Amino acid sequence: MGNVATMKLALSLCLALLLVACGRPGASVAEGAPKLEGERIVFPTDSPQKKLLVSTPVEAAHHETLSLNGRLTWDESHTVRVFAPLGGQVVRLVAQPGQSVKAGDALAVIASPDFGQAQAEAARAQVDYALAEKALNRAIELHEHGIIAEKDLQQAQADYERARAERERTARRARLYGGGTAVHQQFVLRAPIAGTVVERNINPGQEVRPDQALPGNPALFVISDPRRLWVQLEIPEAALRHVRPGVSFRLRSPVLGEEMLTGRIEWVADSLDPVTRTMRARGTVSNADRRLKAEMFVTADLDIAADQTPRVPATAVILLGNQQYVFIDEGDGRYVRRKIVAEEAGLGRMRVREGLRVGDKVVTDGALLLQQLIMTQNP
Repeated sequence: MGNVATMKLALSLCLALLLVACGRPGASVAEGAPKLEGERIVFPTDSPQKKLLVSTPVEAAHHETLSLNGRLTWDESHTVRVFAPLGGQVVRLVAQPGQSVKAGDALAVIASPDFGQAQAEAARAQVDYALAEKALNRAIELHEHGIIAEKDLQQAQADYERARAERERTARRARLYGGGTAVHQQFVLRAPIAGTVVERNINPGQEVRPDQALPGNPALFVISDPRRLWVQLEIPEAALRHVRPGVSFRLRSPVLGEEMLTGRIEWVADSLDPVTRTMRARGTVSNADRRLKAEMFVTADLDIAADQTPRVPATAVILLGNQQYVFIDEGDGRYVRRKIVAEEAGLGRMRVREGLRVGDKVVTDGALLLQQLIMTQNP
């Protein structure tokens, strides 16, 4: 910080001396003051002001970095949102946020009249089936002895088939919800997949209903794999040609410090957002140490092929109204102001479309001082 302050002070003193020298009637330009020749500034050979100017040759970039805004989300291919398929009241929570679960592990216990009804229907259907089976066996025996007619046997067979079908239907429904033969109304909400409970939106005593699974409602539990995250990216129209599935990127985030993680783009949308005029893309990134969190904002840097247009530091470009300028170092203390057309190239650099050639020496430090000299002598 001390060096920066010293440099600013030196620049201010030099500028003040130049202003006084240029504004005093009869001042001699031979005392180290620069001369102005149109758009060109000429410093005497022994001028100390030249030491404040730094020039850099213009180069063409071999590659560029495209920086995209992104947001981390759960990897939906390894994520499930759990809702209650039956209505009832939560009586006990089993799983807590951050807990690892296996497929089939209990998440919560719900006292559900709907579940009790399903259990009761299954039990009643089992009883009806047993009675129909006995009735059919008795009808077969009676028919063999000529005691009942054929139609009575057929009726017993039909009753048996209906009872068997109902038993299978109710048993499947009860098994779907994890019910056994007993009627206890205690529905156990279980994990459909293995993973980590990353979100819980349920409390003891809370009423739950099947219609809570509608879009926009929070899930009772969210199970995912935090070691793998999706990166949702927004691609400007001008950068669409650079983004496609399979392209790698480097992920930056304040929580990573100077470290960067590598990811890969897996999906690119086929349409633009009509409001933002950006295209959505999605990548994946490994999060083995779980430093990254879902819903974090991040930046993804993509290396893209660059054209051969000149690049200069942004500090070299001066904006006057709508016109951009740079100062060209011609050597021997001669600096000329030149119009250019430039645009942002990222990472503090400008891409110059017109006005410069590769090899030109551009003033990168001190351009504002040169501009002030021109303005002072041409008020």
